[in-house]
Amino acid sequence: MADGGAGVGVGPYQELTFDAQGDVDPATRAAVARMEATDLLVFAHGWNSDRSTATRLYDAFFAPFPGLVGSGVRLGYVGVVWPSIRFSDEPIPDFDPHGALAEAPAGPSLDAATRAALGGFWPGREAELDRVAELLAGQPESAAAFAEFGGLVRDLVGAGPAGPAGPAGPAAVASAGVPDVFAQDAVEVCRALTTALAEAGAAAGDGARDAATGPGFTADDGLRTLWNGAKELLRQATYYEMKKRAGVVGEHGLGPVLTDLAGRRPALRFHLIGHSFGARVVSFSLRAVPQGARHVKSLTLLQGAFSHYAFSERLPHDPGRGGVLRGLQSRVDGPVVACHSSHDSALGVFYPLASRAAGDSAGLLGFDERWGAIGHDGVQAVPGAPRLALDRALGGGLPGSGCVSVDAGSVVRRGGPPSGAHSDICHEELAWLVVGAGRMGR
Repeated sequence: MADGGAGVGVGPYQELTFDAQGDVDPATRAAVARMEATDLLVFAHGWNSDRSTATRLYDAFFAPFPGLVGSGVRLGYVGVVWPSIRFSDEPIPDFDPHGALAEAPAGPSLDAATRAALGGFWPGREAELDRVAELLAGQPESAAAFAEFGGLVRDLVGAGPAGPAGPAGPAAVASAGVPDVFAQDAVEVCRALTTALAEAGAAAGDGARDAATGPGFTADDGLRTLWNGAKELLRQATYYEMKKRAGVVGEHGLGPVLTDLAGRRPALRFHLIGHSFGARVVSFSLRAVPQGARHVKSLTLLQGAFSHYAFSERLPHDPGRGGVLRGLQSRVDGPVVACHSSHDSALGVFYPLASRAAGDSAGLLGFDERWGAIGHDGVQAVPGAPRLALDRALGGGLPGSGCVSVDAGSVVRRGGPPSGAHSDICHEELAWLVVGAGRMGR
């Protein structure tokens, strides 16, 4: 097996690096353009916090591919690196160093690694982040402290700084296009989020629930226990920011770069892979693919963190509107494969909660299919899109084009709270799916 460099054991391997505005690092773009290959696997990570974490993910996921493809296929491996974040209490099975979770602080306090990652994610906001960390560590049993915390988080997500009348309120949040959850009463939002944490932990077992919220926890134990929900509100703020960035990086960064490269090398075949918010990156890159172009040969979404209605022409709850990527599956000269798992708490509990809060302030809890994620239950409201078990998909059941949902819960099943199996994606079976979707097998 060729060593791809940069800590990745396959080759040739290159990274393609973007900033938050979707601008590409010219040196990485040039390196990708020089790669000798018939087929490029282009993988975009989800949350990770730094380049080294993304590189380790790519090394683990790409490892099986050399032994899976046919003799006429010469693979090139591209790892997309874009500014996202991962909290250290979000476990990745078979990936985190032994004992890493045990070293994370109990309760809502931020560990040093997460605090540093937040500083890189929101540069220039050190004072606000220091105060956020101080409140989470102190856990004051005070409604005023929760109001201050909520105001700081609103400021971080772009609703404007606090003024003489106090932190930015609902009107400022609405005018900034920020989800309503950041303008609601902080105590009630944190109560709902703390309850959701308990739900996510309970789904993984009592020990997991205690890891998420503390032994014997209930959301009615008093204000102090609600700081677990406050930490989750901060996490939701990073999810909101990553969602925005992922779309920008895909549409204005990755898509144009690959389309330009395809114009220069028309025989090169591209196979796009995305995990979590990285699935949004690669999917939004289709907006930059010209009508009739055929260079994107497959699109594989691993626990995608965007709407399950994204590719729909008509929304079931609003027939006059379509999904944000409606019809763009036609820009792929092959299938769009959406892997999903019921063991993914990040998408089964927290994604719909955040999406609901962004569009419906009547209540935070309770699953509503309007707010579901594609990585939770697959593609929805796309007529004719098959739904397959993983073993059937691996047995040659993938269609030649269009959307298909694959229940990967038989392998994507491990992980603790709060995200569950969201990052349990480094499996040879999923590599086989990519090979099958791209028609690269032996």
